[in-house]
Amino acid sequence: MNLCIDQGNSRTKMAIFADDGRMINNFIYKSFTALDVERLCQLYQVDNGIISSVVNVDAAVVNVLHRCCKEFILFDYTTPVPIKNCYDTPRTLGQDRLAAAVGANFLHPDDDLLIIDAGSAITYDFVSNKNEYLGGNIAPGLSMRCRALKNQTKKLPLVEIDEKQIIPLFGTNTHDAILAGVVRGIKFEIEGYIHTLERRVDHFTTLITGGSAAYILPNLREQVEYQKHLVLLGLNRILTYNLRERKE
Repeated sequence: MNLCIDQGNSRTKMAIFADDGRMINNFIYKSFTALDVERLCQLYQVDNGIISSVVNVDAAVVNVLHRCCKEFILFDYTTPVPIKNCYDTPRTLGQDRLAAAVGANFLHPDDDLLIIDAGSAITYDFVSNKNEYLGGNIAPGLSMRCRALKNQTKKLPLVEIDEKQIIPLFGTNTHDAILAGVVRGIKFEIEGYIHTLERRVDHFTTLITGGSAAYILPNLREQVEYQKHLVLLGLNRILTYNLRERKE
């Protein structure tokens, strides 16, 4: 069994994968401890592990993984990956962005890929049909845009967005004006990337992941593939790739 951990800004996602690549189970934590990791390792008899983090990794968690796993990878810019990383500053590239790129490439090998991760920030990354990560862009996420309007003005309220709300074309009150402005702004942003790539690339696949993806996706007119566990899938691919390389 493989344990893959994706530690983000607001929550941590973990998944257990079988040797054949199937996801056995997955978990989401607002916060997690070394004890949580140890329990999972024992419950699923974990053999190998990998952790990716955009924040500082708890040393106690790393110690548990070293102790419980035969092979453990603390994923960083020096970790070998199965695609070519063409980023000018690989040290500064978020591991979650690279893992998502690897996951997308695993699902659609030899395709041009636009990968959208709608989390605390929204990232747009591109992988070529030559299996090369060519870079991407970073924009404020859905909740971040709502907080910015609240924090950077004197009178605008903080709007909480949930999946049940209907998005008007134009708001007829301040709440709906912010709701429509934020959600439709992201919609037009995503569709703008897709339309721009359509003029430059013969064929490409667009994938979306991240905590806000399920809310954004129904508002899109374009064909976009939703992959809830794309980063975790990529981490498992990176882990198995390194295990295979070490054996050889």
